[in-house]
Amino acid sequence: MLETAIVAFTTFFATVGPIDVAAMFAAMTTDAAPSFRRSMALRGILIASLILLLFAFAGEFLLRSLGISLAALKVAGGILLLLIGIDMVFARPSGGTSTTNEETSEAVAKQDISVVPLATPLIAGPGAMGAAILLMANAEGNLLAEAIVIAALLAILLLTLLLLLTATKVQQLFGVTGMHVVSRIFGVLLTALAVQFMFDGIAQSGLLAG
Repeated sequence: MLETAIVAFTTFFATVGPIDVAAMFAAMTTDAAPSFRRSMALRGILIASLILLLFAFAGEFLLRSLGISLAALKVAGGILLLLIGIDMVFARPSGGTSTTNEETSEAVAKQDISVVPLATPLIAGPGAMGAAILLMANAEGNLLAEAIVIAALLAILLLTLLLLLTATKVQQLFGVTGMHVVSRIFGVLLTALAVQFMFDGIAQSGLLAG
């Protein structure tokens, strides 16, 4: 169970990216009043939590209704996480955990960014959604393992909220170099986990049988 907790926490930390989200939030809300920033942070976390929990609990049902096997999910999820992990190692923006230029421009032009781009795609982006489905599907039938995955997700969301509430201080504390160092460390771990997910999916698919 400790391994499940470590894998879940590491995967969610890498795909949500609390430090990167806090830095982006600080840059986008420089002119906002402190009370309004706190309000946006709380709303953003609440909406993102609902989205990710929905994917965690209903994602596997959706996949089954589409005829997608767990083995295919592991391979596809592994590829997605691998691409995100590679971008993290090389400190490049990733479409799975960041905003597009259009989304950033829209956020700059409006005051309330709690839904877009904060809740999604910054917090509940494609990478985090895919990770929630993959980790819960991987723990299918084991209630304790599923509870650990949900606990890890909630822990990352709580950490993200704390960093959002202190976004300016976090940005000053870590700096660009510090943030890249943390990102690279978790990127390496995520790439290894992604490859393992793909290995497990291929083995479970029966393609290599015989």
